[in-house]
Amino acid sequence: MQNRSHFLMAKDHPTNPAAMIIPYRHVETPFEFSLEEWTDLGLILSNAKNHLAEYKPDGFTLGWNVGAAGGQHVFHAHMHVICRFEYDPTAGNGLRDLIQTAE
Repeated sequence: MQNRSHFLMAKDHPTNPAAMIIPYRHVETPFEFSLEEWTDLGLILSNAKNHLAEYKPDGFTLGWNVGAAGGQHVFHAHMHVICRFEYDPTAGNGLRDLIQTAE
């Protein structure tokens, strides 16, 4: 899926479905997005939710890593869309705990 500013990369894994929204324009952080890119982000985020709905998640974690201190390793802005499930031991812990648990 794509729109004029972003494209969607889905990770259709049966137990860990997720997606990444990546802008076409090279920017290191979302703080550099134009108003048009923010508008398009909202549209493609809806597409990501609809795509991931087939997994019947109980919630989602949305996240950005900005700067090396913020955990960014690829210096091109991208948004993580992660399905969360009530049966997961880290459910309800948010992004920080999700990342720390995965390491």
